[in-house]
Amino acid sequence: MKKARDKQPVVTPELLLRAYSIGLFPMADSADDPEIFWVEPELRGVIPLDDFHVPRSLAKTIRRKPFEITFNEDFEGVMRGCAEAAPDRPTTWINETILSLYTSLHHMGHAHSVEAWENDVLVGGLYGVSLGGAFFGESMFSRRTDASKICLVHLVERLKERGYRLLDTQFTTEHLKTFGAIDVPKAEYELMLASAMALPNLKF
Repeated sequence: MKKARDKQPVVTPELLLRAYSIGLFPMADSADDPEIFWVEPELRGVIPLDDFHVPRSLAKTIRRKPFEITFNEDFEGVMRGCAEAAPDRPTTWINETILSLYTSLHHMGHAHSVEAWENDVLVGGLYGVSLGGAFFGESMFSRRTDASKICLVHLVERLKERGYRLLDTQFTTEHLKTFGAIDVPKAEYELMLASAMALPNLKF
């Protein structure tokens, strides 16, 4: 994984979109560090939309409809949920700079969230960036069992319905592999990205 830490120009929402279009994304060392750096993995995590897999037990849970699922109802709430410490994630890379940048992208129509609600309380969600025919997943969180997983299923359904070509997960995890996530080499990813960028900005 490459990190670019040389002196960088001020990051604007427009620069951020340009970075995504060529395979870069930002991170921070911690929530307390105002600086960000650019990341360009040698192996990129993607979920092939045509090979998305819903585990049987999760499919049964989804049929029970334990949560109300919405889109873009509480983008900042989802981001702040993703920034919270959790048992499996004691620290976060989401700092105030990233919160501000992605909130601006949301207002521009390029960043979106999926929310899970239980009795009008936000209990899970995910967010990411939409550009061309690609959706770049950024982070997810759960305050109830399976909440973020169910949001992911709804995200993929929407992306397939609207003609997206690429769901970028940045990295793969054992959790994402259960849904069909794979690692692709940088050169292969660049071809996938170029194909997605050739499309006009799709409606999320």
